[in-house]
Amino acid sequence: MTGPAREAPDARRARALVEVAPGVHVATSTIWTTTSTVVVTRSGEALVVDPGVTVGECAALADTIAARGWRVTAGFSTHPHWDHVLWHEGLGRVPRWAAARAVAELGSRRGQVLAAVDADAPGHDSRLVGALDALPDGATVLPWPDEPAALPTAAGAAVAVGPPRVVGHDAHAPGHAALVVAGVLLAGDMLSDTEVPLVDTSAPDPVGTYRVALDVLEEAGRDVRVLVPGHGSPAAGPSAVARRFAADRAYLDALERAASGGPAVEDPRLSGYVVDWHTDQLAALRS
Repeated sequence: MTGPAREAPDARRARALVEVAPGVHVATSTIWTTTSTVVVTRSGEALVVDPGVTVGECAALADTIAARGWRVTAGFSTHPHWDHVLWHEGLGRVPRWAAARAVAELGSRRGQVLAAVDADAPGHDSRLVGALDALPDGATVLPWPDEPAALPTAAGAAVAVGPPRVVGHDAHAPGHAALVVAGVLLAGDMLSDTEVPLVDTSAPDPVGTYRVALDVLEEAGRDVRVLVPGHGSPAAGPSAVARRFAADRAYLDALERAASGGPAVEDPRLSGYVVDWHTDQLAALRS
């Protein structure tokens, strides 16, 4: 992702965390409304998903986690784009998982990834950028936590949950994977209220691949009550979640028609930088 927003590398402040479901907390960046999610067990074990974006924000997230008495025991990156493979030393040296294909893709593009970080979020430790652990091919469960999890409720009680389910697909980027945990779908860079679907134009069938992924995610998240996109605001409640799927499918239909010479795409999310990305992918599909 590219954009003009900047924050000084030494900026330090507490990160606001919104609990969207028991034990599932979301912080939102000043850059592209990027979300970072922290899943916390009743015993204080924390899984950090896609921490970002600036050095100051990542440091503040680490400080906030520590201030709450939580301990980071694992990380997860939903896909191999630079703004989703960041880390901070304050989060500790722990396993940082991603799909095997995502790790391979990242390895083949490491120079480009580091250049993008330097351009848009300078100051990150290059040794930590993309230092990911590949899940076994076909893995459907994240090996976290070490023991059965009990997530705290607002009333202080606990609700038992299993380990996060891994839902793999190749929409948006090779090796993209969502997590389903505690009734929440952590969708990565899909199902946003601020960004239209951004297809992988290098795929043989970019739009078809994306449609398949939406079907896979919808089936996997059939019982979820909250959806957290990689950029934008969480959707709470089954109807709100359903509207996200409907909006993405409608955009893909309109994109395909426009690529074949049909009318211009109309979507309320087409504003600012999103217009540029839409224009680029439309041109790629037409060519």
